[in-house]
Amino acid sequence: MPSNTRGLRRRRVLGGGAAAGGVMMLPGRAPAQGGKRPLDGVTLNVSCWSAAYPKYLAAYIPEFEQATGAKVNYETPSFPIYNQRMDLELSTGSSAYDVVNITFIFIGRWIGAGWVTPLDEFINDPKRTPADWDAGDLLAGVANAFKDKAGRVYGIPWIADVYMAGASRYDLIKQTGHEMPGDFTQLEAMLKAVNDKNGIPGFLCENHYGWTWIAYLQGFGGNVFRHPPDDLMPVLDSAESIEAADYFGRLLRNYGPDGALSYVYDQVLATLKQGRANYSTNNEMFLVQLAGRDSKVASTCAFSTMPGGPAGRFPQLATHGWGIPVGSKNKDAAWQFIQWSMSKQMVGRMFSERGYSSVTRRSVIDSPAFKQKLMLNGYDVAKIYLDSIERAGSGYMAYRTVPVYPQVDREIDAAIQAIVSQEKSAKQAMQTAQANSIEQIKRSGVKL
Repeated sequence: MPSNTRGLRRRRVLGGGAAAGGVMMLPGRAPAQGGKRPLDGVTLNVSCWSAAYPKYLAAYIPEFEQATGAKVNYETPSFPIYNQRMDLELSTGSSAYDVVNITFIFIGRWIGAGWVTPLDEFINDPKRTPADWDAGDLLAGVANAFKDKAGRVYGIPWIADVYMAGASRYDLIKQTGHEMPGDFTQLEAMLKAVNDKNGIPGFLCENHYGWTWIAYLQGFGGNVFRHPPDDLMPVLDSAESIEAADYFGRLLRNYGPDGALSYVYDQVLATLKQGRANYSTNNEMFLVQLAGRDSKVASTCAFSTMPGGPAGRFPQLATHGWGIPVGSKNKDAAWQFIQWSMSKQMVGRMFSERGYSSVTRRSVIDSPAFKQKLMLNGYDVAKIYLDSIERAGSGYMAYRTVPVYPQVDREIDAAIQAIVSQEKSAKQAMQTAQANSIEQIKRSGVKL
């Protein structure tokens, strides 16, 4: 149960409201009269994986509690633990949680199975949602991911995160005569030259290869499925897929640190910020932290779009969003929490006060402050961010939200691990991934 989970904590009002000049009210809502607050006596159980946004949001939750009277139990476990736990909770119709993160790769599964609540009745009701909350201000490219085929909305995206590239010690790269690479050939040549310079491994990325490898796969002209979302026959054993897996495995094996296969996202970020690995293809929300005040490489970091391959550039776009489980007994209160956490005011504060830049509100992105704040070390990261979002809107991300992708995602992870460790050749590993994926998809009831 949520109340017994590590990291779940009751947060009392501290000094957070001072930043806004007082207690934050819900959008369009006046303070309650006579001392009674709208959610007095209500306890909300809220869960999300431990990304930057939910961690930052924790500091503001006392404001919501003071404004509404609600008690919020809030947890942020690691990504794999969260997904495993929430898939089980939602599948049983549990009432343990009121607000949950709808994880990108589970969108098709959780929405398709009817495990989360349609939000249209909340969004379209002026008594529940004032016009100035403005759902139309959310980026369409990520908001549409949480709609079913009928156009019903099931989630409110709190992140638009692009897959790009960054270097912690660009000064060392320049010393080798190289620049930030624009394609895969340049990337490997650069890594060969800079690897182990000053004892620093050249390359590192997160070990969720069903995410970090796909830009390489598509760059070589391959794909996960034949024609998603309609034709879900895997094509992991294609010549392009095998070439991409061999290339990517070589980067990790030849230019990564010892134990490269064990690095999860927060370990990758910490290693880069310490300058103990140089180049990474990674999420924008992580890479921008290389230029942060607590980073040892703030003066030497560099940024670029995701390099491309023979078939072009395919920067990935990830999104996650708040949703309400069908089993929740507090749906109206849950919507008030979502509405508050994703209001223009709160998203703007998260950007200005915390530096959170993977925002989903166009009004924040279009502000002069956004471009100014994302000019990092002379690199226009705002342009990289927006260009990548636009490119990802062309349709190549369709593989990621089909209901069976989580099963295939696991097979990709296992295949890349086998290639890097040289347990199998790229061809053998990808043929195994193909066969296992077909079996898993058929087992789920999908006809191929």
